[in-house]
Amino acid sequence: MACFTRRNFLHGAAATAALSGLASRPARASARTIRHFWWGNPERDRRTFEVIKAFQARHADIEVSGETIGWGDYWTKVATQTAGRNMPDLVQMDYRYLFEYVRRGALQPLDGFIGKSLMIGDFDKAPLEGGMVDGKLYALNIGSNSQVMVYNSRIFQEAGIDVDVLDWSYEQFAQVCEKITAKSGGKMKGSDDLSLTIDMLESFVRQNGREFYDAEGNVQATVEDTTAFWQYWADLRKAGVVRDKGKTIVLSPPLSDTGIVTGETAMGQHWSNQLVGIQALMKDEIGAGMVPKMANGRPGQFIKPSMFLSLSRDSRDVEAAMLYMNDWVSDPQITAILGIERGIPCSPRVREALKPNLKPVEVLSVNFFDAIQGKVAPVPPPPPKGAGEVRDAFMRIGTDVVLDRTKPADAASMFIEEAASIIERAR
Repeated sequence: MACFTRRNFLHGAAATAALSGLASRPARASARTIRHFWWGNPERDRRTFEVIKAFQARHADIEVSGETIGWGDYWTKVATQTAGRNMPDLVQMDYRYLFEYVRRGALQPLDGFIGKSLMIGDFDKAPLEGGMVDGKLYALNIGSNSQVMVYNSRIFQEAGIDVDVLDWSYEQFAQVCEKITAKSGGKMKGSDDLSLTIDMLESFVRQNGREFYDAEGNVQATVEDTTAFWQYWADLRKAGVVRDKGKTIVLSPPLSDTGIVTGETAMGQHWSNQLVGIQALMKDEIGAGMVPKMANGRPGQFIKPSMFLSLSRDSRDVEAAMLYMNDWVSDPQITAILGIERGIPCSPRVREALKPNLKPVEVLSVNFFDAIQGKVAPVPPPPPKGAGEVRDAFMRIGTDVVLDRTKPADAASMFIEEAASIIERAR
């Protein structure tokens, strides 16, 4: 078998065992090599390297170099590789950045492979459309996804929480935080402080009847939206019912450091494709709720492609890369390894094949998707070029709010002005 490049792959004994096993195998003599780069977590990394081994067992002439890193560093690395024209053959792509990388000319369209080396004729239409830019398919959906408020089921039960987590208000969310904090004597807070989570702000703006970005890519979020959002979380901080500010300003922490996993909080906002990874790190069973709504508000969250596989401009063996991509979404052995850790598969045939072997947490994910149908907003326009920089500005300016250096209203004015400037400059 091949020797794989591993970055941030697993930890502890699992990593030692995996690396020892690889070291004992002879190197593969092959003239064909492709690179696959993704952001991950221990559970995702384990599954992906298993997929690589399964693929190579079937394609002895192709070596796959797997590279993984956390979300917080992933996009910096991809941007550096793109600038250096040294991108991996296949990159894991996010809806937020898809248009930006297509506009850079960094990705190749997949349309010419459909029905030939890419057999996706049975895919759900909507997930496929989510990977299209200007009428061409640049990103293959490898799972559907939605925001989820993950909670500790045992803590909810012990605290006597009786609320419909699929239809709750921000006021009810605050009350749950207060009840859990009081029940624990302050040892456990109700929730992570989500002041720096731009996905939550975007949901908040959508509930006010507009998208954060309109179809032309202009910033439609207002100072009033952002002020109200930051003030809500400031009030929860003042009440002492959310996680400590020192932990909040740690940007993009690994799942192992999130409040629900460490036991510091009973709730946190994640994405449904992370449920498997979170449960793997916990003893208590988790539950899944929707993002809270304003009183009589519109839905804020939506179902989106959790992530994509994209063929990079720099691929040197496109044929081998497409063989690998196709197996990811259509081969029964490989889709069984992947399960639904990256999201709900887009092929009805694959979903049906997976059902008998789903773990309880995977059943939770499927049931959550079934439950939120008809309760979510339409997929918003794709974020424009520069959206990543806007996200960084949101976290930077929001950090001063969390640390009580800037009032929510003043910070909101700075953020909206800077966000509009970033988008205009990026055009």
